[in-house]
Amino acid sequence: MTNEQWQLLTQIVRGETPQKPVTGFIIDSPWLPGWAGISTLQYYSSEQTWFDTNKKAIETFPDILFLPGFWSEFGMCTEPSAFGAKTVWNEYSLPHADRVLSDISQAGTLKVPNPKTDGLLPFVIQRLLNYHAPIRDMGHEIKFAVARGPLNIASFLLGTTELMMAFMMDPDNSHQLLETITRFTIDWVQYQKEMFPSIQGILLLDDIVGFIGEEECRTFAIPYIKRIYQAFDSEINFFHNDAQGLVSTPFLREMGVNFYNFSFEHSMKEIRGLAGPEVTLIGNLPPRDVLAAGTPEQVRTETKKMVEDFADAQRVIWSCGGGMPQDVTTENIRAFKETIDKFVPQMIPKENQ
Repeated sequence: MTNEQWQLLTQIVRGETPQKPVTGFIIDSPWLPGWAGISTLQYYSSEQTWFDTNKKAIETFPDILFLPGFWSEFGMCTEPSAFGAKTVWNEYSLPHADRVLSDISQAGTLKVPNPKTDGLLPFVIQRLLNYHAPIRDMGHEIKFAVARGPLNIASFLLGTTELMMAFMMDPDNSHQLLETITRFTIDWVQYQKEMFPSIQGILLLDDIVGFIGEEECRTFAIPYIKRIYQAFDSEINFFHNDAQGLVSTPFLREMGVNFYNFSFEHSMKEIRGLAGPEVTLIGNLPPRDVLAAGTPEQVRTETKKMVEDFADAQRVIWSCGGGMPQDVTTENIRAFKETIDKFVPQMIPKENQ
């Protein structure tokens, strides 16, 4: 992300309406390798390929904001690997992290990992260090510390169904598990900030928050996520949850979130009503069924509907409801942006244009 893009993003989050609409997408290994014509394993195993692929996306779509920008990651396995999770690799699909706990009663056996030495985390940092100069030569900087959220990590270590049951049957050990994960995550985002002082934002991704009820959200999500966002003085606290979002959305401000990516199953207007006017939204075209599977004309039609339904240009980045999915074509991305550029300016006050 360039400094100019970061400045634009922070202005939008502060509530300033940009002169032109801004399109942005979360991009990482589900989309980038296939779009670039390489395997997922090639993307992960070659730093040069990783850099070239991200560079190609940026240069192909220079007017689109890609978030978080040069994301160094190994799918969902990054953080679980620090806890000793076995990583199973596949050539053309995302890797899988095996469980490390067979029962929630074992939560006390987990130690807080060291992000400087454990699992894949040193490789995440070293990849960025190795390509820090080429990234900066492109005019870009590392702006976000990125981590999976505490419930997301817990679901890999224990199992999603088992975690849901533990919240109901064994809250004490559930809290112990989340405490260990939260302390680790705070260390992890602080270490990223230490290694790259240009970082000024935190991106947490936690879909499991969308699987729980309001009481469980208050008890097991809000306090831990809030602590992670307080790890350092960040300008943008970016939260991704493209599962069910109606329960957690009213608590975004309490958690410290000011930038939110959510499920396409909820309209922009619905989420705005729940989140309040202070939270910047990024969404919300159906990613798989429209952006990936639709024709360019279908993308234009559905994008126009989305814009007209929301009818607001303040505190919004136009995107899809979640990260960029597999198989989205260059043509469909361009159709989306062209439609945004055509219809959103009609909602921007003339004094801001």
